[in-house]
Amino acid sequence: MNELDLTRFPENPREQLRAWDAADEYLLRHLGGDLHGNVVVVGDRWGALVTALAAHRPTQITDSYLTQEATRANLKRNGIGPDQVRLLSTRDTPPDRVDVLLVRVPKSLALLEDQLHRLAPAVREDTVVVGAGMVTEIHTSTLRTFERVLGPTRTSLAERKARLIFCAPDPALPRTASPWPLTYALPDDVGDLSRRTVTNHAGIFCADRLDIGTRFLLRNLPQSRGPERIVDLGCGNGVVGLAMALRNPSAEVLFVDESYQALASAEATFAGNASSAARFVIGDALAGLEPGSADLVVTNPPFHSHRATTDGTAWRMFTGSRTALRRGGELWVIGNRHLGYHVKLRRVFGNCEVVAGDPKFVVLRSVRR
Repeated sequence: MNELDLTRFPENPREQLRAWDAADEYLLRHLGGDLHGNVVVVGDRWGALVTALAAHRPTQITDSYLTQEATRANLKRNGIGPDQVRLLSTRDTPPDRVDVLLVRVPKSLALLEDQLHRLAPAVREDTVVVGAGMVTEIHTSTLRTFERVLGPTRTSLAERKARLIFCAPDPALPRTASPWPLTYALPDDVGDLSRRTVTNHAGIFCADRLDIGTRFLLRNLPQSRGPERIVDLGCGNGVVGLAMALRNPSAEVLFVDESYQALASAEATFAGNASSAARFVIGDALAGLEPGSADLVVTNPPFHSHRATTDGTAWRMFTGSRTALRRGGELWVIGNRHLGYHVKLRRVFGNCEVVAGDPKFVVLRSVRR
C-alpha cells in the first residue's frame, strides 16, 4: 500500500486518517497478485483495494458515494485509467459470475448479510472468497453469516490486529431469501407520523425501530408554511423529511444522503406515505446544491466515518448548509449534547440557539444572516 498514493474523499488536511488499514494490507499480502477471472470487491472503504488490484479489472460494490469518489480520485492519482475498475452501488445489479469475492467486513452485519445474499447466485464452488477486517470488526455473528449464506467458514490468525475470513462456497447450501428490506410501524407519539410504515434497507441505522434521537427531533420540528424548499440532510430512511412534507404539503422536500441504501429507504418510505413534491439526491452533504436555494435544512450529523470518530462530516454539513440557505433560511440540528455542535454553528453562522434539549440530546437552530 505504501507504493500507492491514496486519499480519502473529500480530502481534509485537518484529519490524519489514512485511506487504508492493516486489514487491507493483510488481504493484499495474502492474495499476492495471484487472481483470475472476475474479481469483485465488496465494502472497499476508500478504493484502496481496487486501486491496488486495478490490473485485474475488478468490480467494486459499495453503499457509499464518498467511496466511489475516493476510488475515482485514487485511480487518477496513481495514473490508472477509470475504465480499469467497474464501480457499482449496492443497489445495482451485481455481476452474474464471481471468480474471486473479496469482502471488507462492514460495520453493519445486516449490510453484509444483504450483499452476500445478492451475490450468492453468482458464487460457484470454486469461487475464492476472502473477507478481511480488524479483529474488533469480526465476530461470531460475522462468521455465521458467511456460513449461512455461502458455506463453511474459518478465520486466519491475527496480524497487526487484523484478521482474514476464508469461506468455501457450497452451491447446495439451502438458502432463504434475504430478509431485507424491513418495514415497521412508527410509534403513537410522533405526531403526523404516528403508526405510519417505514421502509429500511440493510445497513440503515436502527433498521427495526425509531432511534431515540430522531424521536426527540420529531417532537421538536420547525414550523414550515408555503412553497418552501426543505432539505433532509443525511436523510437515512427519510422519516424527518416525510414529517416536514406532511406538515407542509406545498413544500418541496429534498432528501440527501451519501448512502445508496439510505436513499432507497427514503424513497420507499416517502412513496408509501406522501404524494407531494420530493427529490432524492446522492452526494457529499450539500456540495451539489445551488447556493441560496434552500429555506430550511434539518440534519442529524454522523460523528463516525466507518469506525473512526471525526467531526469532518458535521463541518461539511454545517458549512454546506450556510452556502445552500437563502438569507433568513434556517439550519436545525440534533445531536448528542456532549458533541458541542453549538460551538461549531456559532463559528459558521455567527449565531445558534437551543430549541429543545434533554439530558442526552439537544436541538439547535442557526439562521443564515
